[in-house]
Amino acid sequence: MKFNVEGKTFQQQLSAVSKVINSKNALSILDNFLLSVEGDRLSITGSDQENVLTAYMTVSEVEGEGSIAVSAKRLLEITKEISNQPITFLINDDTKEIDVRFLNGHFNFMGVDAVDYPGRRKTEAEVKTMILPASMVQNGIETTLFAVSPDSVRPIMTGIYWDIHENDITFVSSDTHKLVRYINSETSPGIEAHFILPSKPAGILRGIIGKEDADIKIVFDSKGASFEFGDYLLSCLFINGNYPNYTRVIPEDNPFELTVDRVSLLTALRRVSIFAAKSSNLVVLDLQPNEIVIHAQDLDYSTSAEERVNCGYEGNSMTIGFNGQFMIEILNNLHDDTVVIKLSDPARPGLFTPLQQQDNANVVIIQMPMQVL
Repeated sequence: MKFNVEGKTFQQQLSAVSKVINSKNALSILDNFLLSVEGDRLSITGSDQENVLTAYMTVSEVEGEGSIAVSAKRLLEITKEISNQPITFLINDDTKEIDVRFLNGHFNFMGVDAVDYPGRRKTEAEVKTMILPASMVQNGIETTLFAVSPDSVRPIMTGIYWDIHENDITFVSSDTHKLVRYINSETSPGIEAHFILPSKPAGILRGIIGKEDADIKIVFDSKGASFEFGDYLLSCLFINGNYPNYTRVIPEDNPFELTVDRVSLLTALRRVSIFAAKSSNLVVLDLQPNEIVIHAQDLDYSTSAEERVNCGYEGNSMTIGFNGQFMIEILNNLHDDTVVIKLSDPARPGLFTPLQQQDNANVVIIQMPMQVL
């Protein structure tokens, strides 16, 4: 088998597919890329058993067809050094010897028989399909992924919940300290369904969707889904379980409203948080009609900090504590110049929204308060 590839494109596709390959695999064959040639099309596949990503590209001067498994680490190292020039692959179908030729030299190494490379999961008889704009999926993942729980003790919280309705999709994530609900009605899915997308395939999608401007075809059953768009096909398994009723957590009556410049509050929090106790990251907010006084202290090291930020506040004077790092993450993910924070009392969650919601979208983030000693 023989084929030529354009070095830069090949290296980019390898890099995208490598994101799905684990550093340590139970099956040694999964340390490899699966390269398959059919006609003038090369497919590059990586897998960790639960997630399978394939990238496609056009090749030239093809002789023969077939598949071979190639060390992912070795191929990435090779293409990184010769990515700006054409590359020719000569593969001995019998011995699995690979000769990689470029302008001024060549590399010679052994591949692995592709027969042991695991295939994709067979879908159930009953599947659902929806075609969504890439921007809709991208925005849903970007808005919620930061709040996914890293704690594997509660697996259902380690993914993004897709609550699909006829006219919109609600994306939800929570680590129990903060919760994000993002509703997008950019297009109508036309179906009723729900599933929990694990954080790994969500992160992979976020990384490669930006390279494509095509619609995404999503085909799913009760166990998993495939996402097909542009030159990529990602298959993954869902997290099994029932996601908590997120609507019960979002406060409906927070009468006190704080309006503040997002960047001013964010930069002040970053400075003050440096002096918060590392064990709690507690930052205290004293709310007054025209300003917030932000302060933190670390009794173990006898350090403290205080900063004032102008704001508009309608409500009773209040002192409330939040985890400073979580609050910084929230403000980093609210894409508007002005943020509205709705409160009721120091023991109940704060509700964060942008002053101006984006077209066809609505985002609400809540953060649980901390006890102020």
